[in-house]
Amino acid sequence: MPRRRIGFWYRLAAVIAKPPLVVLLKRDWRGVEHIPADGGFITAVNHNSHVDPFAYAHFQYNTGRVPRFLAKHGLFKGGFVGAVMRGTGQIPVYRESTDALSAFRAAIDAVERGECVAFYPEGTLTRDPDLWPMTAKTGAARVALQTKCPVIPVAQWGANELLPPYAKKPHILPRKTHHVLAGPPVDLARFYDKEMTPELLKEATEVIMAAVTALLEELRGEKAPAAPYDPRQVRIAQRRKAAQQKPSGTAGEQTGEHVGEQAGAPIGEQTGTAGEDTK
Repeated sequence: MPRRRIGFWYRLAAVIAKPPLVVLLKRDWRGVEHIPADGGFITAVNHNSHVDPFAYAHFQYNTGRVPRFLAKHGLFKGGFVGAVMRGTGQIPVYRESTDALSAFRAAIDAVERGECVAFYPEGTLTRDPDLWPMTAKTGAARVALQTKCPVIPVAQWGANELLPPYAKKPHILPRKTHHVLAGPPVDLARFYDKEMTPELLKEATEVIMAAVTALLEELRGEKAPAAPYDPRQVRIAQRRKAAQQKPSGTAGEQTGEHVGEQAGAPIGEQTGTAGEDTK
């Protein structure tokens, strides 16, 4: 299947975005040979800076296979940004969809048309304190198993040194280097033609993220943690620790009336938090 033409809007976006990227970031890009020359495929990329979508798009634009990113559908509604998003073929995600597969239908269609869809499987900037990939969502695995397309793992590092996660000001000097390492396709054949249960999708996602993490280890020259950072489990552990450290109160405060008065909130609000912790 032939590759899609880059088109006017993507070239316009490149004209706008590439000059500042060239000025701000040196480039160390490897693994270009693993980007398929033709046909649809997915790239699974780690995410550690608000700058890295632009830096990574620059890398892949230079391969001739422009990425179609998934983005919340509100960005497509109007104005110049909406026009660029639509014109460059970015893919709206309707998160309110009750059908998980339908939420990614546009991504599936794009792959089947022979395009590249770039996934940030983590769904947002990593919460790992050392910026290793954290636990991921299953969207990339879902599309990969539905289409049986190649999944190219990609690790990147360096945009986070220009603009750390959630920082308000970039660290421009000294000039930073954007490192990218693309690897060979992830072998997901053992998951094909099986019911896409949550357990299957989770396992396939873990295989994809293990490949991305291994590439990032190579880029950083360090070993990643044995288990990826899981924000949900961390939140649960923090709540439990806070509950254990909370004073039990005096004997006179054990009645429901006194508890509500001392805390300054109704009894229903006091028990609501505990109920959330048990979910």
